[in-house]
Amino acid sequence: MADDGIALITDARREAGDGGSESFESDHWARLAHAADSHSFVSGWLDIQCRAFEGVIRGIVILRASEAGAFAPVAVWPEGIEGSPRLAAVVERSLQQRRVAVDGAKRVARRQDPVFIAHPILVDDELYGVAALEIEGRSEPALRELVQRLGWGIGWLEALARRKTFTSKARLVTVLELIATSLHHERFQAAATAVATELATTFGCERVSIGFMKGRHIEVRALSHSAAFAKKTNLIRAIEGAMEEAADQLATVVFPSRKDGPFQVTRAHAELLDQHGTGAVCTIPLTAGANVLGALLLELPTGAEFDARTVELCEHAALLVGPVLDVKRKEDRWLAQKALDSAAMQWRHLVGPRHIALKLWTAVGVLAIAFFAIFDGDYMITADASLEGTVQRAVTAAMQGYIIEARARAGDIVRKGDLLAAMDDRDLRLERQKLVSQGAQQESERRQAIAEGNRARAGILGAQAGQVWAQIALIDEQIVRTRLIAPFDAVIVKGDLSQSLGAAVERGNVLFELAPLDTYRVIMKVDERDITDIAVGQAGRLALTSMPNEEIALVVEKITPVSVVDQGRNFFRVEAVAKGAIEKLRPGMEGVGKIQIERRKLIWIWTHKLVHWVRMWAWSWWP
Repeated sequence: MADDGIALITDARREAGDGGSESFESDHWARLAHAADSHSFVSGWLDIQCRAFEGVIRGIVILRASEAGAFAPVAVWPEGIEGSPRLAAVVERSLQQRRVAVDGAKRVARRQDPVFIAHPILVDDELYGVAALEIEGRSEPALRELVQRLGWGIGWLEALARRKTFTSKARLVTVLELIATSLHHERFQAAATAVATELATTFGCERVSIGFMKGRHIEVRALSHSAAFAKKTNLIRAIEGAMEEAADQLATVVFPSRKDGPFQVTRAHAELLDQHGTGAVCTIPLTAGANVLGALLLELPTGAEFDARTVELCEHAALLVGPVLDVKRKEDRWLAQKALDSAAMQWRHLVGPRHIALKLWTAVGVLAIAFFAIFDGDYMITADASLEGTVQRAVTAAMQGYIIEARARAGDIVRKGDLLAAMDDRDLRLERQKLVSQGAQQESERRQAIAEGNRARAGILGAQAGQVWAQIALIDEQIVRTRLIAPFDAVIVKGDLSQSLGAAVERGNVLFELAPLDTYRVIMKVDERDITDIAVGQAGRLALTSMPNEEIALVVEKITPVSVVDQGRNFFRVEAVAKGAIEKLRPGMEGVGKIQIERRKLIWIWTHKLVHWVRMWAWSWWP
């Protein structure tokens, strides 16, 4: 701030010539020139303005603290004077109208009546503040001249505001450039080294170091202008000691310490300065909330010192860049290290304060595991199952012929003796009639031969008649077989001749398949991992898709020692007999069967398949 004030006053001296030089030597101008901050500068400016105008009773300068902040008084003249309601009203009107406001000029009857003047301070059409004066009454031309001179003087405050705005933007650009540098590189080491080098170049540092926490200590991870460095050197140890010293105090440490600075422990910084001969050291902790991530250490060459503005800018940069680099550092870790760190963090949350939800769910999980590890349950093997009839009868065509009638089809329930279908028997009946006539003729000839006493011919004719009657009997049997009859009470599993009336069939063609209604077997496909636990005689339960709410008892009857491949897995065929609810069952129904083995621990029942898979995987990879 002092540099800005001197620059402004120097410019005024150049414009004012000798008079400006004489004014600069006065106490008031010296106060303005050596202002340490904005408040001192504005107070000095107001003092000069009020003394330069004749008849000033009081003066005030109101400025805005930030872009979104409220307006507040910065300087009052003379110091300690009470405020004036009329002056405050003029200031308020000037702030609202953004132009010069005057009160009391038209009511000046005597010289003692005061006049109130408020002049806005505008910077690039933005309202920065207001300067206001309460003066003794005077003529209108004198008031216009005073307002004009006040506007010229306010140019100093406008210049001050412009320089502050420029400085703030420059600082913002510097911080944004550092953030962009850290984000430009994907890997942590490259990003940290680039940020350190950028800081060293920007502030003219001899060396900039960046360190992060490793356990309970800080480890140097990057140096400016150095892609690699030895981590066990005395220099690195000294830098790490200075970083830990600042991190322990959770404050920025500058050495040599400033006279107006707070008391701090600087032993490690003094040792770093003595051993390695730098001019000044500044260490800033890198934090995220209340957690210390690491530290940023800057070293200036011999003869240089850190000013308050540089330290403040470095603190702003560390506040934003530190978390960015910490994220990159964590992302660059090995997966195993990430898992260990995550587990350690969860453990700290578990045994530390707060995190009630985590503690509650952990307790529930522990109790559940203890419950499953202590109590037993029924170990049952589950497998897909389907129903088949114990006996499946095929109804075939006894001869070649044509279908003339079909009374049943697949899905129908038939009783023993019911007609399923019939074949055309007209040819057989005509053949039978022919044979009957032939047999009657031979019988007549045989009788005539007997009457004639020709026994030899009678014997031959008798044999021929017997052959004819045998053929007739065969045809009668064939006629009976043209009617396809249900051999027992059953359900038709396969066969539908209703769409094939008049069609020719060959002898031996399967026309129907029937399954009995009173006995069924359950076919289960058991995984090869579970087949060793199954034995004949074990009991189980069956739940069918069509009857999910009703369980059917079953007993294992047969284990087929041959596996079948289905959907890329090996299964063994296990046959069981269904017990109960027979009248509701139908061949072809599918569901899920469970075979009860024995009582085992619940945790084993739910994890044995995973353990089995892990063992097989480990064995297959083990040398």
